[in-house]
Amino acid sequence: MNTVFHPAGLRGHANHGWLKTWHSFSFAGWYDPNKIHFGALRVLNDDYVAGGMGFSTHPHDNMEIVTIMMDGTLEHQDSMGHRELLRAGEVQAMSAGTGIMHSERNADKTQPLHLFQIWIFPREKNTTPRYAQKSFAQQTAATPNNWTMLVSPDAAQGSLEIGQDAWFSIADISKDNSLNYTLKKSDNGIYVFVVSGTLETADIELHHRDALGITETNSIEIKAKEDSKVLLIEVPMHW
Repeated sequence: MNTVFHPAGLRGHANHGWLKTWHSFSFAGWYDPNKIHFGALRVLNDDYVAGGMGFSTHPHDNMEIVTIMMDGTLEHQDSMGHRELLRAGEVQAMSAGTGIMHSERNADKTQPLHLFQIWIFPREKNTTPRYAQKSFAQQTAATPNNWTMLVSPDAAQGSLEIGQDAWFSIADISKDNSLNYTLKKSDNGIYVFVVSGTLETADIELHHRDALGITETNSIEIKAKEDSKVLLIEVPMHW
């Protein structure tokens, strides 16, 4: 088993007034040659957007984009004709493929929103763009100390489809409980991201917003030192 530790305090950070953001990987004006990507995982941004503000219309292509809503309401519009609201507990999966234009704005004029936006390199380039969203809030709340699969390459277990051999899972783990995770593909890697709380995995203690990349293993165990929420992203290391 090999590991790479990404402490929360060493993430990139930018404060644009309307946007406070932390980058796990090199993004925009922040560059770290040791944090370009983890396998097919290219971006993990931790964004707080002020009321009424957002990202104006901009392009994407050949990227799988997953947005996980934590708090607030996001208004999404795109060139595929979607105009949607995403609320806390909802996940959006978008395959940019041959190219899309979209905008994202805080639908509430006064309250900030919080989301994670994650980019994955696709298995194939120049595919037909695709969009889907779904709420997982009830499922996650009803099954503590169990994994809820958010996205997968085949929409397994009610998850959203993504154009890569990648799986996103999230769990609320109560103090002193453990969860095991077995990789879907033995040559994939796992990126463990602590949304909140304190966890231990691979003999390493992780705190709020810490992350650990793990390779060369078929399974891991995650133990909660306190009530915690964890996002696990399994991705190809070579594609």
